[in-house]
Amino acid sequence: MAKVKEGDRVRIVKRPASAEDSAVTHYYDHMGGLTGTVENYYSDQEVAVKVEIDSLSDIARKVHKDATKKMREKFEDSIGAEQRGQLTPQELKFTPHYMVLVRAKDLEKE
Repeated sequence: MAKVKEGDRVRIVKRPASAEDSAVTHYYDHMGGLTGTVENYYSDQEVAVKVEIDSLSDIARKVHKDATKKMREKFEDSIGAEQRGQLTPQELKFTPHYMVLVRAKDLEKE
């Protein structure tokens, strides 16, 4: 596999997770098949991937949606009316990124 770089569109390979994975490499079964973009390439052992929300399973997508709603509410409760008035509707309806750290060898270019 060619080395991935920042900006590459990638897919996390599907493979069975080993006992070592959860302790050392942070690979879990539910990550297999997720697609996204390489945001940061720290080393071969740590590549940050911004996952596309549409590639999440139904359960993970619902959890992300619920977490997003709570983050928006907490943010809006933490700012005053004047600050809120300076923000655009798009800024108030932000969607947080879904990021994962994986090893480079667990990625394939799309």
